[in-house]
Amino acid sequence: MTRRRTSHRSSFALFALALLCHTAPLGAQRPAPAAPPPGFDAYVERVLTTFDVPGAAVAIVKDGKVVLARGYGVRTLGKPERVDSATRFGIASNTKAFTATAIAMLVEAGKLEWDAPVIRYLPDFAMYDPFVTREISVRDLLVHRSGLGLGAGDLLWWPASTYDRAEIARRLRYIRPATSFRSAYAYDNVLYLVAGQLIEKVSGESWEDFVRTHILVPVGMTGSTVRHADAAAGGNVASTHAEVGGKLRVIEPMVSNNTNPAGGINSSAADLAKWMIVQMDSGRLATASNGAPERRLFTPASTRQLWSIVTPIPVAGRTIPGLEHLRPNLSGYALGFGISDYRGQLRLQHSGGLPGYVSLVTMIPSQRLGVVVLTNQESTDAFNAITLTAIDHFLGAPAIDYLARFAALRDSARTRLARDAKQASAARDSTSGPSLPLAGFAGRYEDAWYGDVTLALEAGTLVMRFGHTPQLVGDLVHWQHDTFLVRWRDRELRADAYATFSLNPNGTIDALKMAPESPDVDFSFDFQDLLLRPAPKSKSP
Repeated sequence: MTRRRTSHRSSFALFALALLCHTAPLGAQRPAPAAPPPGFDAYVERVLTTFDVPGAAVAIVKDGKVVLARGYGVRTLGKPERVDSATRFGIASNTKAFTATAIAMLVEAGKLEWDAPVIRYLPDFAMYDPFVTREISVRDLLVHRSGLGLGAGDLLWWPASTYDRAEIARRLRYIRPATSFRSAYAYDNVLYLVAGQLIEKVSGESWEDFVRTHILVPVGMTGSTVRHADAAAGGNVASTHAEVGGKLRVIEPMVSNNTNPAGGINSSAADLAKWMIVQMDSGRLATASNGAPERRLFTPASTRQLWSIVTPIPVAGRTIPGLEHLRPNLSGYALGFGISDYRGQLRLQHSGGLPGYVSLVTMIPSQRLGVVVLTNQESTDAFNAITLTAIDHFLGAPAIDYLARFAALRDSARTRLARDAKQASAARDSTSGPSLPLAGFAGRYEDAWYGDVTLALEAGTLVMRFGHTPQLVGDLVHWQHDTFLVRWRDRELRADAYATFSLNPNGTIDALKMAPESPDVDFSFDFQDLLLRPAPKSKSP
């Protein structure tokens, strides 16, 4: 889905239209090479070592052929099993292109229309604004322009919640928009969940069955699966890893299947090579050599839909010295694909992030060139260094030491985060105390879209529990005034948050607001969207 930390994950996830670029002229044209860059295997191994990535899989396709599909490193830290071309990784938000393709196929079958309102097919669906409910279209579900804020509603499913898909979709009507409808880009996951509900409604098959039967099997992706939970199923699967408390270790994978349509596919380098070839051949499937008639997953008309920018994305941010060519001239989101330009070529790209997995899929259609990088750690620097080195080689561009450049960026980011944390601590008024005794903050709180959160005084400590998210149990440590730092007991979450209480004139609690402690917290922890108010006291009979 996707998700992720600004420094690595999207997806869970992390949306990084990872690195986009301007139309720098290529060097003298030469015949396209038929092999990866010289020493590519050794280069990938150096990348993994530099960025502490236990294992990765890389696929490169060119002119309808697989140039490379290979594994590097190990599936699990400290164990000997090697990654190979068939090792499965969670591809997170790279699943979104499969969901969009499924909808394109249903449009071709006459069961959906791109610009028909969603409520034509799902009459009970609603957004916060009745106008948006009436106008939001099938296309709008896929292009991040609904008015929801970045990652809005992700706490309904991440970490794994007790809500099912139908209830998550129902609760969207209570989430206030951050912008007006169709006016701005803001990446979301929950509307892809609704797209999955839509596929189920009009096809009569679950999203999982439809994608497996009508996409994975025809493409020949026989080793791929369609559920988050399959990451824990064993077999030739890469384990999930992340830095927890400054140390790299195996962590628990995402196993809730609520948002499979946004990020549930597990796949391999070998299978994704087939997927890229079909996408860049306008849906044409591989045919037998016996003269069998052409088979298609979808038509060129659907390719035009899938690859056309719907939501422009402003080109922002500074130019990085030594990497100036990575700044794009254009950027936008199509249907499950990010669109940009790179060295004068149109580029399709999407990243994916889940706990312990990040991936990047890149296609240059005019060159019939595609690169996929799958990793079992949360380093976007690793997949960028590998992808850009491969793409530049096939485009005949000058060689750049991306490994050194991204290592320097990583070190700079770490220094900046440490500095900011130190400054925040120094600015804290540690001598201040809360306005109420700790017991005065205890009670049950309600948010309109999430539901219940309780605070209880246990052994002298305030403990926060999210009513529908078993993992979100944390101890409140006083920070300053009426702000506390919530330290989640599950340290793998890496998502500590501030909790700030506001009081009424009579000293009772008016509201509780939250915010991530650090910009490194994954955006799917959308604590800032909560407005928790004390629940009404139940009356005695």
